[in-house]
Amino acid sequence: MFDIAHIDSNFKVETNIEKEDIRFYVVNQNPFKIYGVYYDNGKFRRLPEEVAKSVSVGVLGEHAHGAGGRLRFKTDSPYIAINVKMTCIPKMPHFALTGSAGFDMYVGGSGEKFVRTFVPPFNISNGYESIIEFGSSEIREITIHFPLYSVVSEMYIGLKDGSVVGEPQGYKDIKPIVYYGSSITQGGCASRPGNAYENIITRRLNVDHINLGFSGNAKGEVEMAEYISKLSMSAFVYDYDHNAPNVEHLMATHERMFNIIRKTNPDLPVIFLSRPKFYLSDEEEKRLEVIKTTYNNAKANGDSNVYIIEGPELMRLAKDDGTVDGTHPTDFGFYSMANAIGDLLEKILLG
Repeated sequence: MFDIAHIDSNFKVETNIEKEDIRFYVVNQNPFKIYGVYYDNGKFRRLPEEVAKSVSVGVLGEHAHGAGGRLRFKTDSPYIAINVKMTCIPKMPHFALTGSAGFDMYVGGSGEKFVRTFVPPFNISNGYESIIEFGSSEIREITIHFPLYSVVSEMYIGLKDGSVVGEPQGYKDIKPIVYYGSSITQGGCASRPGNAYENIITRRLNVDHINLGFSGNAKGEVEMAEYISKLSMSAFVYDYDHNAPNVEHLMATHERMFNIIRKTNPDLPVIFLSRPKFYLSDEEEKRLEVIKTTYNNAKANGDSNVYIIEGPELMRLAKDDGTVDGTHPTDFGFYSMANAIGDLLEKILLG
């Protein structure tokens, strides 16, 4: 492990944080552990750039958004600071900046507890820095969630000089859960990253995950299905109902995507989701029937490792109070989704 300034003084992290004893570390090295994203060619990514290019221009534009990214380590520093450079920071009227561009922090290995959010400034343009004080020095397991809708090109962690910095507790020895879907899968519009439903489930089960949600750009493409089919995973959860332009598109792609993944992964648990909504319109009922057809056909073919959770069940706790705009979940909506999906995944993976 090294302080970037010890390699080359030209790379010393410039900071306005008023701590004379602060020392910054590069995060993409031991003992820091990064989950859900990886660093490649100048930015953190969720999947290879060449794969993203093969799928669509939209997926290429979003493949380096930080959804599902987590940084974990342990330290006895009395404070944690971040210094990040970001090359894409979308701002939206219905999405809190703390969710789209912020980082939030939890402590504890299994059974993590929320501490605070590293809140970005409203005028953020190419990154920011922030600090969270604990007020005491003791060994803590730290998890920091990456922003859901922004691209992180550089990230440094600032700690009190001389503090212990060590490897974190690992997740359970279970392959990651892979999620694929729309903006809802990506995390829009959680108020902060830790409230996206996949992150809630990971804290509950202590099982790693990969978020392949692509806002407006999840359409069940063959190239995406083939990429996912080759991933090492313990379960696959998918829902791109909202991104299918019409019922006909969903009908043409939904079962096809499942069959591509199933061919390579004959024993993989696969969970089908319909759009998370408690009250369904006539068209939404038709879309649900398409998804149920994929499920029923698999069952009829003797597949015993497929599952389905329908929209009303996903929003059972929140009902019609679970969205910001009739589509994207609030934190309450994501909690309701995490409850339903987490119950099933716990039964499948943990017994």
